[in-house]
Amino acid sequence: MTVMLFDLAGADPDVRFSPYCWRTKMALKHKGVVFEAVPWRFTDKVALEPSGQGRVPTIVDHGLWVHDSWEIAHYLDRAYPDKPILFRDARDEAAARFMATWADMTLHLPILRICLVEIYAALAPQDQAYFRSSREARFGVTLEEFVTDKGKAKSQLLSVLSPMDVSLRASRFLGGETPSYSDYAVFGSLMWPNAVMSEPLLEADTMVGAWFNRMLGLHDGYARSAKIVRG
Repeated sequence: MTVMLFDLAGADPDVRFSPYCWRTKMALKHKGVVFEAVPWRFTDKVALEPSGQGRVPTIVDHGLWVHDSWEIAHYLDRAYPDKPILFRDARDEAAARFMATWADMTLHLPILRICLVEIYAALAPQDQAYFRSSREARFGVTLEEFVTDKGKAKSQLLSVLSPMDVSLRASRFLGGETPSYSDYAVFGSLMWPNAVMSEPLLEADTMVGAWFNRMLGLHDGYARSAKIVRG
């Protein structure tokens, strides 16, 4: 039976940019679980009512609703133990939790300061009013004011990525020579700007840029084939 994944989409239903949905899609691909990524938008709360909440990623598997990318990853390991494991042991899980938390708390702010307006522009018209009002209330300034110094934000992003750049000199992926949920957590965050910006954010000749390119090629090039704003 095919798993249904509610996946945040833009005005173009094929443009998908949620960092958390990307974590879940890569986890599903890692497990080899067949799924359908259904386009969902911020204002489509009714579709998620059976889950008891209103955010994505949310999956439906054999009638069971599961939400939150971290919870979904654990569910997939429990439900499909015969398929490739996402968390090999407690240490692997702890490392993945750290990387996911680090991405949320350290990467996301400079990323938003670079591409918040581009995210807004990619949204469906019915989502734009919600997005503007909710984000401007959160940040205390207009979307346009929030991104006034993209150069500084990019420098900050490169600075916070520098430990990762050093780490990747020793291995192809964050957890070693094969990809793990640690990689999917950070990759999801970096697919966010990749999907909506008019030019690539990462330099291809850096260790992080080379890693990102390897991630794009995983699972038969699943992420590389995803539609993005710049075509």
